[in-house]
Amino acid sequence: MSSRTTSLGGIVSLLGAFLASALVLGLLLAGLFLPAVGATGALARSGVDVFNELPSEFTSSPLAQQSRILAADGTVIATPQDQYRVIVPLSKVAPIMRSAQVAIEDHRFYEHGGVDLQGVLRAAISNLRSGGSQGASSLTQQFVKVSLQDAALRAGDKAAAQAAVAKDYMRKLKELKYAITLEKKMTKDQILEGYLNIVYYGDRAYGVEAAAQHYFSIPASRLSLSQAALLAGLTQNPGTTDPVNFPERAVARRNVVLDRMRELGRISDKQWTAAKARTLKQDLKVSQPKSTCVASPYPYWCDFIINYIAGMPELGKTREERLRVLHRGGITVTTTLDPRVQRIAQEEVTRLVPIGDPSGVGSAAYVTQPGTGKVLAFAQNTQYTVDKQVLGKTGVNWALDTKYGGSGGFQFGSTGKAFALVTAMEAGMTTTASVTAKAAGDKPATYLPSEFPGGCGPGSKWTVLNDTPFKGGKISLMQATALSTNTAFVALAQQLGGCKVRDTVMRLGLHRADGGPIPSYAPAYILGATEVSPQGVAGAYSTLASEGKRCPVVAVTRIVRNGKDVALPQAACEQVVDPDVVRATDKFLEYNMTDGSGRRNQLDNGARPSAGKTGTADRNNESWFVGYTPDLVTSVWVGTPDDGNTRLMKDVTVGGQFYPVMHGAAIAAPIWRGIMDRALAGTPPVPFTEPPPRFTASAGESTVPRVTGMTVPEATATLEAAGFTTNVAGTMRSAVRSGRVAATIPAGRAPSGSLVSIVVSRGRSG
Repeated sequence: MSSRTTSLGGIVSLLGAFLASALVLGLLLAGLFLPAVGATGALARSGVDVFNELPSEFTSSPLAQQSRILAADGTVIATPQDQYRVIVPLSKVAPIMRSAQVAIEDHRFYEHGGVDLQGVLRAAISNLRSGGSQGASSLTQQFVKVSLQDAALRAGDKAAAQAAVAKDYMRKLKELKYAITLEKKMTKDQILEGYLNIVYYGDRAYGVEAAAQHYFSIPASRLSLSQAALLAGLTQNPGTTDPVNFPERAVARRNVVLDRMRELGRISDKQWTAAKARTLKQDLKVSQPKSTCVASPYPYWCDFIINYIAGMPELGKTREERLRVLHRGGITVTTTLDPRVQRIAQEEVTRLVPIGDPSGVGSAAYVTQPGTGKVLAFAQNTQYTVDKQVLGKTGVNWALDTKYGGSGGFQFGSTGKAFALVTAMEAGMTTTASVTAKAAGDKPATYLPSEFPGGCGPGSKWTVLNDTPFKGGKISLMQATALSTNTAFVALAQQLGGCKVRDTVMRLGLHRADGGPIPSYAPAYILGATEVSPQGVAGAYSTLASEGKRCPVVAVTRIVRNGKDVALPQAACEQVVDPDVVRATDKFLEYNMTDGSGRRNQLDNGARPSAGKTGTADRNNESWFVGYTPDLVTSVWVGTPDDGNTRLMKDVTVGGQFYPVMHGAAIAAPIWRGIMDRALAGTPPVPFTEPPPRFTASAGESTVPRVTGMTVPEATATLEAAGFTTNVAGTMRSAVRSGRVAATIPAGRAPSGSLVSIVVSRGRSG
């Protein structure tokens, strides 16, 4: 029963094709076959009318072009495509390849007018006799069908793509008419050229040039007879005969093509014998194109740029549309990647934390240009993979934000203290200012939410330790920065108003790696207990390096599409901090390089001015160094990317070196110094601009007037009359009447002219 069904199906199919051809040629004798195929009767009765009413205009859309992603110096990063295709003129295709393709697909191609009626009749008779299903589409018809399908896929219209290849007589009839009209517009060689460039040759290779490069690592112009026959044979069933995945079928199909070429007299017996004797091993030399990031010399950059372009409205309204343009639109994208700096960053990161190090420790660096936002390089101690993540291999980019292919980020520790210093300088404090802080060493200091006027405190009781024990009392901000005294910066945030410090963090551009805001939670914005990326930290520190100018991430400088430049927006840099405030802040971070945690990693042995800060998370499992000069910013993270923040990083061996305690100065700082020294080599040192005297003048101490119980305006006037600057830090529960001043920070005595923060009472029940 099944055999009979198959036979009848083949007859119906061929008779339908015959009928369509007959309609085209006005041969209504096709009606002789109608008794055998009743289903086609209505079509036959109105066949001429139906055919005449079908559209005849067929435009061969430009094929999906190979896009290119370039480094800043023009070297190729990748050629991303969802279809690996390289378009070439017919003159660049070996004559033997053209001959092989025509021989196996449509040997009368140069004789018919788009529809080979002789071939249809021959196929019909053959199938009626044998019960087979031999096809009869001309090469021109096949070109029309594949072109329609390709155009629909490029437009994202899956329904139209399916309709273009549906086994439907009306579709076949339209295809026939298109083929006839196409042959009136294009020469045979033009049609063959289009076919060879568009047809699929299996294993993700589209077009003859891509196939030749992929399977044999040669251009299509150099294909031999055996290679050409192999490729020509693939187009019938490319998904089941390609030589990489189905070598035996590929050779069998190649031999069918060779037999056909010999039968048609296109090759001699000697050529036929020699070609059939060739083994697949002799011909095959598979190479992978740079159409995937895996094959790119800069795979993480390739992945980054694809994600970056997906967010560019200049290339389309939706992410899908933009990626279609990248993968199929033949655009050229010039990026900011500096190959020299990239090589340096990769070498320095892996020098101290080798790829696949048994410790499981990860490291990543991000290098950017202040004042422009340009990304120059980023690196990590892994190899890129799209397979399952294993030690030393991952597809996740630890240097970047999540939206660019990065991880969920890492706690940034004391690198966040720079933002409190900016807030302090904005509030009128000086580089000689001090704070009064709680003691902490072996035993932690304890803080309650009520100790943070105005909110933005801890959610519950918070214990804070200092790496360097502090006995409590007054400490200068300069010393607190150099020693990274946690309790001093908690005291500073309390004095300034925690929410104001957190606002500064956000204003300078720092955000969570997943794009969310830094929480208004004291441990997060004061001591970095939230997850950010090296990209995010470097971007925020770039605002300091560029004297208060915040710039968005810039990774693409030029896009050429259809020979024309795509208009790109100018970098929307914004002045978010007064330059003098930043210059004063720089002094603290410069001091940290000469007298604090950065002193062993000064640039050019101290000859090049720099500013920077270490950072270490709880349990020491995330460590950082972020630093800058006026012309370059680099952030370095060293930590444990996959431990769920549980590993204690003490007594560890990384890269063969033993570390009793992991902190920012241990590995991250030397990596930072290595990158910066080498990247800036040969350039003159650029000094930081000095802040105005009002930020640096030393002052004696004065008594802070007692203003408890006053209104805020009264207290402000009293304190300013005593020579202090003021701000309102927030509110607190107090026995003082609601709305009146409950306290000042500091109280008693303070440096003359320094900041005194006013805390307002909410009353006993507030």
